Amino acid sequence: MKILGVLLIVLGVVGLLYGGVTWTRRDKVVDLGPIEVTQDKHERMPISPIAGGVCVVVGATLLIASKRAA
Repeated sequence: MKILGVLLIVLGVVGLLYGGVTWTRRDKVVDLGPIEVTQDKHERMPISPIAGGVCVVVGATLLIASKRAA
């Protein structure tokens, strides 16, 4: 439960600060023997501020509950 709580808190903070998670993926467009053409695609997973706040609260609750149970 501790790991899940920490992950939820991190995800919530990222959602609140950055509005989501962004990453770059490289795709092959053309592959003709020694000639290869690639394209970088920027993808984003938006996280609403409400969901970020809920993740932080639920993660903190899980951390507190796990400390009391131990």
